[in-house]
Amino acid sequence: MKPRRWNPDTVAPPLGRYSHLAEVPAGYRLVFLAGQLGVGPDGVLAGSGAEAQGNRIFANLGALLAAEGAGPEHLVKLLTLVAGTEHLDGYRAAQAEAFARWFPDGDYPAQTLAVVAGLARPEYAVEVEAVAAVPG
Repeated sequence: MKPRRWNPDTVAPPLGRYSHLAEVPAGYRLVFLAGQLGVGPDGVLAGSGAEAQGNRIFANLGALLAAEGAGPEHLVKLLTLVAGTEHLDGYRAAQAEAFARWFPDGDYPAQTLAVVAGLARPEYAVEVEAVAAVPG
């Protein structure tokens, strides 16, 4: 069993790769993943662009989920912060690549994307936090 995600006919279809609703099954525990930046385990920023940083962010999220014995299929909610509209295309490219691997059937988690004035440091283009429903 995994989290249930869906889009009811009573609202407009999603504008992107997300579901309007996500439900955590009984017997699962919620795990909150702090906002991830495009920084590798060595502390080095993956690059100046949102695509490189986004690729690293999805690798980080995958590693955090694996540390909990989970995978992307357990994600129920993402919050994405993009530092300026100039980074949207790069982030969307990274997300498209990750989601093609993680959700080939289009069963996406709920997601909010916000364009913000800036993040913790000026060199950060994107930050993504998540909530997962993990068995057990």
